[in-house]
Order: sequence, then C-alpha cells, then structure tokens
Amino acid sequence: MFKRIVLVVGCVLLAASSGFAKEKFGSVVNGTSGSIQIKGSDTMVNLVQAWAEAFMTKNSEAFVAVTGGGSGTGIAALLNGTCDIAETSRKVTQKEIDLANQKGIKPVEFTVALDGLAVVVHPENLVGKLTINELADIFTGEIKNWKELGGKDLPIVILSREVNSGTHVYFKEHVLRQGDVKHSEEFSDSALLMSSSQAIADEISQNQNAIGYYGMGYISPSQKIVALAQDKNSPYYEPTLENVLSGKYYISRPLLMYTKGQPQGLIKEFIDFALSPAGQQIVRDVDFVPIQK
Repeated sequence: MFKRIVLVVGCVLLAASSGFAKEKFGSVVNGTSGSIQIKGSDTMVNLVQAWAEAFMTKNSEAFVAVTGGGSGTGIAALLNGTCDIAETSRKVTQKEIDLANQKGIKPVEFTVALDGLAVVVHPENLVGKLTINELADIFTGEIKNWKELGGKDLPIVILSREVNSGTHVYFKEHVLRQGDVKHSEEFSDSALLMSSSQAIADEISQNQNAIGYYGMGYISPSQKIVALAQDKNSPYYEPTLENVLSGKYYISRPLLMYTKGQPQGLIKEFIDFALSPAGQQIVRDVDFVPIQK
C-alpha cells in the first residue's frame, strides 16, 4: 500500500497546456477520448490523481488533468466553466447553490469515498488522547500550553488549513462549533494557515509544539495520531477504515464530486470508474475509506 501519490500536476499541465487549451473540457470523440479538467479539494488531489492515472492507462486517448487549491476553488471553477468536475471535501453551500441557479446550473453530487480527519502531533509529543472539547479549546486558543493536557511545558502551535479549504470549514463546523449552527466559535488568531495538507504534515514532522489536522490519506509515521473521544467517559478512537465506516470516529465525512447536471460521455465514464470496484480499491490503496466494505 502506498501512502501517497507524488503529484506532478504543475509539470504535466505546463507540458500539456498548448494542446490542452485547444480541447473543450469533457469533450468526447469516441467514448473514451477527449479531456477532463478536475479541480478542488487538496485532501482529495492525490486520490483523484491516482484515479486519473489508472483511467488514462485503460483509455489511452483520454487526458485527465487534476489540480487542488481547495474545495471552494473547485466549486467556483465548476460554476465558472473552467472545470468539468469539482472535487470537494464539503457539501456545496446555499450561497453556492443560489449562484449556480443564477447561472442555470444544477450541481449534481456524487459521494466517491469517505474520510476521517486525523488530528496529529509530533511523534515525541506526550499527548496521545483528547476529547472533542479539549480539541476545540486548543484550536480556539483557550488551551495554550501542552502541560495543561499532561504534556511538556511547551506552547501549543496551531496549524490549520486555509479558509478556502473544505477541510478547514468541516473542522470549524464539527469541532469548534460541534455541529451547532447557533455557535460562532472561530480559530484562534494565532493559528497558522497552511496552504495544503502536505504543508501541515511537513511542519508537524519538525515542530514538537505543533498540532494540526488533515485527511487520513496523509497519515505517515512522521506524525503521531491523536485518538479522540466525545468526552472523558467515552472510548477513544483513531481514524481507521473500520472506525470511519462504523461512525465511531467523530470527525468523519464523505468525499464528493460535483458535475454540472447529470454527467455524460467521458465525464460519466470517469465517475463510473471512481465508483467501480477497481476505483474503490484505489481509495483503499491511498489510505482513504471506500464507500462500501
């Protein structure tokens, strides 16, 4: 099982830009020829790139370009007509639906995988378990030192994804606000906003004070997973395939794709592949959770 696909999208796009620009997104010549542009979730970008590579191996005349930038970026690109598929780690908002309606677009949603948000610290951090309230207090700045949680006397460095990230939005809604729409808790002003999940992973690996979160497909031995519980009287769980599928792990979520209306041609074939047994095996291979056992 490989932990992550090395993404070389920038080089691929530069090399292909002159030819790709001439093709209409989602164009289909003979069923499996043409091109697809996919944009959005940084959490999903390695997974979708792995799908793209396998799909292009099976369909040599197809070209699938995959870029990240955040779920909000993907949804905006879909509505602006600059991509065929938006990859997102959150659902579209009512504001985005209203904008789509204004443009005569009906976004169609597909759940393509599941994910558990991993909370991670440096391997030498003594803290290995947190309740959801403790986690929320860390990220809102109420708890400022690891010694308050049984760790070393070190200041806590908070790492978060940027505001355009679906992962950022999900963590705020389900950890800081604990699913209550009446709450208005925000990340601490001291939180460092990181450009990608990989940036969080890299910083955690070298910063003993830091704590961050990312999709479980980024988990590696260079970071320590923190087990989570609803409260001190509840069992603690880590983001594993079994715990995500069973719903025992609190901060689990679907990973989604959106198209403009019902997909057709090459776009439909790609989504069908992602949902096929072969596509769902790739979900397992990159350490996310398939939608079914």
